[in-house]
Amino acid sequence: MTVNSNKILVLGGTGKTGRRIVDLLRARDADVRVGSRGADPGFDWEDPATWAPALRDVDKVYVSFFPDLAVPGAPAAIRAFTEAAASAGVRHLVLLSGRGEEEAQVCEGVVADSGIAWTVVRASWFSQNFSEGYLVGPVLEGQVVLPVGDVGEPFVDAEDIAEVAVAALTEDGHHGQTYELTGPRLLTFAGAVAEIAAATGRRVDFATVGADEYAKALEEAGLPAGDVDFLIYLFTTVLDGRNARVEDGVRRVLGRAPRDFADYARATAATGAWNPETS
Repeated sequence: MTVNSNKILVLGGTGKTGRRIVDLLRARDADVRVGSRGADPGFDWEDPATWAPALRDVDKVYVSFFPDLAVPGAPAAIRAFTEAAASAGVRHLVLLSGRGEEEAQVCEGVVADSGIAWTVVRASWFSQNFSEGYLVGPVLEGQVVLPVGDVGEPFVDAEDIAEVAVAALTEDGHHGQTYELTGPRLLTFAGAVAEIAAATGRRVDFATVGADEYAKALEEAGLPAGDVDFLIYLFTTVLDGRNARVEDGVRRVLGRAPRDFADYARATAATGAWNPETS
């Protein structure tokens, strides 16, 4: 099949990275198709029948797998999707991956072996998890409790991930490249929470708790067992120090330093996202 357009499909097009990518591409007047359940045509990772309509006449795809490449079944889903993309005539896949996740690296290999041009964007922990993810509630409540100690994490801004992905989707020279995206410095979770407190002018405490106690609290809050297992995996395995280093992926692609967590905290605080009275 021959693709007769330069259409770009952005999977997870309403998520943290996807919606930013969509906005940046539209600002460049790119032909963008949002890949989400609510789009037309819709896209659902759990319903392969939705894949072909979403891939029709698409040239490039930003692949953000839900819920994460580290969950069981992800490699099989990615393999099936790459086969569908190849059949549809897609020429380039840009895969969002995670650092230090062995399962995610298996998925990277699947994409690299697909026969389609590929780029891997391997990101560290998103800064935006504190403002657009499950940690925003604890920040608003004034206490973040997690099963993680003093390990350093180079939090990366989703804005940087989006800019790198857009470059890979719209510029030459990114085929076969794996870009490790991090922020400019290591920061513990306690340090990140302290940065947020300073930016908001509010007291926001951080406390460490054991993995078993944290899992029990999540279960009592009604979180599905699979989600509990995944979060415990992230905090006890991926955050065991294996990623406690800064990489140069943002500079390699964008020619500038990555955004610092303190800048993210100040910019987010200015929006009122962490103001309990307005949230």
